[in-house]
Amino acid sequence: MGTCQWSWPRGRFGRVSAFNDIRDYVAIPRVLSLRLSPDGSRLVSTVQSLNPDGKSYGTALWAIPVDGEPYRLTRSAKGESSSVFTATGDVLFTSSRPDPTVKDGEEVPSLWLLPRAGGEARQVATRPGGIGAVRTAADVVVFVSDVYDGEESAEADKRKARKDAGISAILHESYPVRYWDHDLGPGRPRLFAGRLGTDRLEDVRDLTPDVGDALREASFELTPDGSTVLVTWRTFLPRGEMRTDLVAIDVATGERRVLLAEDHYDFGGPLAVSPDGTKVACARDRHTGYDVSARSELWIADLATGEGSEYAHDLFPSEVAWAPDSASLYLVADHQGRRPVFHVPLDGEVRRLTGDHAAYQALGVSPDGGFVYALRSAVDLAPGPARIAVADGEIVDLPSPAPRPEVPGTLTEISATADDGATVRGWLVLPEGASAADPAPFLMFIHGGPLGSWNDWTWRWQAWIMAQQGYAVLLPDPCMSTGYGQEMIDRGWGNWGPRTQADLDALVDVALARDDVDSERIAALGGSYGGYMANWLAGHTDRYKCIVTHASLWHLDQFSGTTDMSMYWQREFGAPGNERYKALSPHESLEAITTPLLVIHGDKDYRVPIGEGLRLWWDLQRVGAEAKFLYFPDENHWILKPGNIIAWYETVLAFLAQHVLGQEWKRPDSVA
Repeated sequence: MGTCQWSWPRGRFGRVSAFNDIRDYVAIPRVLSLRLSPDGSRLVSTVQSLNPDGKSYGTALWAIPVDGEPYRLTRSAKGESSSVFTATGDVLFTSSRPDPTVKDGEEVPSLWLLPRAGGEARQVATRPGGIGAVRTAADVVVFVSDVYDGEESAEADKRKARKDAGISAILHESYPVRYWDHDLGPGRPRLFAGRLGTDRLEDVRDLTPDVGDALREASFELTPDGSTVLVTWRTFLPRGEMRTDLVAIDVATGERRVLLAEDHYDFGGPLAVSPDGTKVACARDRHTGYDVSARSELWIADLATGEGSEYAHDLFPSEVAWAPDSASLYLVADHQGRRPVFHVPLDGEVRRLTGDHAAYQALGVSPDGGFVYALRSAVDLAPGPARIAVADGEIVDLPSPAPRPEVPGTLTEISATADDGATVRGWLVLPEGASAADPAPFLMFIHGGPLGSWNDWTWRWQAWIMAQQGYAVLLPDPCMSTGYGQEMIDRGWGNWGPRTQADLDALVDVALARDDVDSERIAALGGSYGGYMANWLAGHTDRYKCIVTHASLWHLDQFSGTTDMSMYWQREFGAPGNERYKALSPHESLEAITTPLLVIHGDKDYRVPIGEGLRLWWDLQRVGAEAKFLYFPDENHWILKPGNIIAWYETVLAFLAQHVLGQEWKRPDSVA
């Protein structure tokens, strides 16, 4: 164990840089999570880093004393994650590492305990279907595990029989069948409860034997005394629709009651139970419709009666954490291109606690209520732990278990007035050396969602890699961006292409009017919804020298029936064949495309299925458009494997160099 030290070679501007070579960037360790111990003395974090083979990432747990230097807690080939503290300060985590006390054991994610007093971690629970998320309170531990239908005791035999028979088929009787990048079934998630014993969890029992598909992608939390688990519960409705309720389950008996349920609303994460065990905070999301836009609100309800109300109006809750006295809580929400921490009294005015330009997550409140700990990051700052004083909002960055590389340029905020009079804003990344004498070529990155905001560091779509190559990068927040009030979302609802393009045009015009930005050498790039807009721009303007479209929607009617959550999108666009599809589908403007396109898609993408990329690629081929197709057979909506990340950036940069910088096309070695 010891402190961490990292370094990189000198970059093009003479400073230590992780952006000069994509391989250096891919190798940067990344802080993924943060948990505060019950006594407030230390934090534990999951840190992701490159494995020795250079082909994959692994994870490990690090301890961060609130008044000392970080040190590594775990090390294994399988990695560790999902860490939580027990009441006594031990650390529970999940890992697929083999149990040294069991011969030829199955390597599935199991539950391990690392004693606070030191010593080796030991396995305390395992399940044939693995162990996922874990929560603990008092001496109670609740975890989720994937289980086949039927008696839980026969689980191992059922899995073995299916494997031995070579069966991969899954019979579905309800929707959905896939989620993001994985198939659903044949097992279904259930909740299990046990008690911390001397060596292993004791009295482990199935809390939800008749759950069906209700716990797909569920969030859950325990009351402080460990007597009740609050869990999101899917209620399936006719015609493929569903609603998410909040259910309370008695840990001792398994008896459950519906706490929060309302037609046309979902109650879900973030979940947090007050320290006095009387209230729960969560998000209340209204169901969208043809003329009903998305809205999320902080909802606080009484655990005994279920009666609740909205707090922190117009702030979409991202994370919540209660103050120790249960009289207030702390809320993280997008706001004006930032993601601040807000203090929300149950009886009083909401106060913004953090005044910087950063984005916060993973909140933990000190036992005395004097400090809030969080991961702090920003567009120009990689995530790391920070301490925030409740009294005055003072922010102190703590030593991080992973480096925070110095960025090669500056971050500037810009705004514009759109054609309808609304103010839209964004961030402009400028490379070092950009000036009137040497203006930087310009790129626009369009964010996904469409509900979202450019307000945080991102390991994907990293603008500072582009800045290292001399590009200025605009990160715009057009209509439907979060953090600007409900009206900003309403402006673009059901009018994706035209309204968003007008907002983007206004911000691009402001950026290109600067004398340190080249107004001629420009390109647009977008992924997911941003990819939809990239496709839309390709058919509705010729101002860009080239366009990169990643995981993009092309044929809206086709997409809305093949994505993993069709009901969500069809609420806004209507039934297939509706006029809105024709008005807003980018494929309708195929014949107008004259801009060279780089199409990128992963085969395992279930949110925007590969059919969108294949259809776009063929349509471009059949009309003779200039295009390339970067295809990833083993990636999903995101490109996650180190080698593929390198191929992504090198191909995108080569495409931009050809069309924006006017260089001869050179096929990257990574895709040769």
